[in-house]
Amino acid sequence: MALSTSRFHRPLATPGRLSRGLAVGALLVAFAWSGVLLAANNSVQGAKKEEAGFDGDAPTAILTEASSGAVLFEKNADELRAPSSMMKLVTAEVVFHAIKQGDIKLTDEFRVSENAWRRGGAPAGGSTMFAALNSKISVDDLLHGAIIQSGNDACIVLAEAMAGNERAFAEIMTKRARELGLARSTFGNSNGLPDPANKMTVRELATLARYIIQTYPEFYKLFGEKEFTWNKIRQPNRNPLLNSLEGADGLKTGFTKEGGYGMVGSAVQNGTRLIVAINGLEDPDDRATEAKKMLEWGFRNFEVRTVFAENQTIGYAKVFGGDTRSVALASHEPVKVMVQKNGSDKLIARVVYSGPVRAPFEAGQKVGVVKVWRGANVAVETPVYTADAVGRGSTLRRAVDGVAELAIGLFRAGAEKL
Repeated sequence: MALSTSRFHRPLATPGRLSRGLAVGALLVAFAWSGVLLAANNSVQGAKKEEAGFDGDAPTAILTEASSGAVLFEKNADELRAPSSMMKLVTAEVVFHAIKQGDIKLTDEFRVSENAWRRGGAPAGGSTMFAALNSKISVDDLLHGAIIQSGNDACIVLAEAMAGNERAFAEIMTKRARELGLARSTFGNSNGLPDPANKMTVRELATLARYIIQTYPEFYKLFGEKEFTWNKIRQPNRNPLLNSLEGADGLKTGFTKEGGYGMVGSAVQNGTRLIVAINGLEDPDDRATEAKKMLEWGFRNFEVRTVFAENQTIGYAKVFGGDTRSVALASHEPVKVMVQKNGSDKLIARVVYSGPVRAPFEAGQKVGVVKVWRGANVAVETPVYTADAVGRGSTLRRAVDGVAELAIGLFRAGAEKL
């Protein structure tokens, strides 16, 4: 794809124009299928909703591309709802993390308490792996039961063994969720059974699914297994996508009266992985149809394009007290975005950093991120680093920069009082 900068008026974060604090440089990136990438500072609206070409029925929904995290479609994606059994993804991640940290092993065996058996097992009448009272089950089998059979009893056994009781385990889940950037999710138990504290958004469910896929490939395979037998009872995987969509290999369905029918699903086609999360539907067939339809729409209408190449200069950051006034910023990886195959997606990219950057510093220092918007949605966010080393400037240069920063700071303080 050829590059043209004929409409490029000034670089991102123009040297000498930004003061200490949060600095933002704006760059329009407009994709035209003539093969030319135009860059300018003009403000252009993203693609209109009707141009996206998808009209979903789910009350809350989101479709993302796994590699970049780009959002292809969303609808009420930040609305908190009961996640039902989709919340088992959080329990699974906590267990995966504990295994990776060496705190527990797949071969460890945990006892099935009366509480786990009565509240999550056969007597409860919900989804269960049919764990026998007082039996001991390995962590490996409990994960199979929780993920493939959606066993509430399996989750309770894991929670009690790892934290003493479900409430304490729910606190671990919340702490872990915050560490993963899930800022709004709250939990009251380990399995998604009705509890006022169980709340998640489809955006955070999709974010968690992406993290599990990328971080635990050896455990992610469990989500694609089509059946599991325990206590001589064979149960199929509850994910309808596994048998209806090419490349589908996860993740989890859920249903409670409070939350409705929901699903987090993922599939790979032609080397591209998409993740869908929906919730709030009134019928299990509608759930299956909606998730499949959304994934098929994404694969049919979008493709990955490179916005900025690896180590390409994306913008500039102002330097304080250095032997140069600015430093180029670049990403260590190509910045890629999913764009519509037919049509012209208009994207807005901005470099956001805390500056000016104080010298001296080496090349490769992380100073901020580049965010690419498609309309009102952030399609991708990637760290940016200094492309060059910058040495300490002269005493005069540092004095001039100090006076300039002081003056700008005083001006801003006065403006804020107006």
